[in-house]
Amino acid sequence: MTDAQYDAAIQAALARIERKVDTWLEDDVIDIDTARTGSMLTLTLPNRSQLIINAQPPLHELWLAARRGGFHFKLDASGQWRDTRHGDEFFTLLSSCASEQGGKSGLAF
Repeated sequence: MTDAQYDAAIQAALARIERKVDTWLEDDVIDIDTARTGSMLTLTLPNRSQLIINAQPPLHELWLAARRGGFHFKLDASGQWRDTRHGDEFFTLLSSCASEQGGKSGLAF
């Protein structure tokens, strides 16, 4: 994967998260604050806990920091971000962490 392809995939992932959080706010599902600095996105949940998603360009990885731990993801051949240790899909794991930390079941990015 080229650096340009990696950057496009990162920007698409971050935009998807931001769109979903905006939709939840509009639909009064959950109030999650977002703060984006470059390729780092911080989600602050109602209980003030945070999920931090950021790009690691030298490694072509996407990282997630959550209460549950830190996770590293690489883009697979099908275009999905997969955990480098266990193969979990990024958006599935992010949804689980957000539901767990936010105290709101069923959140799905």
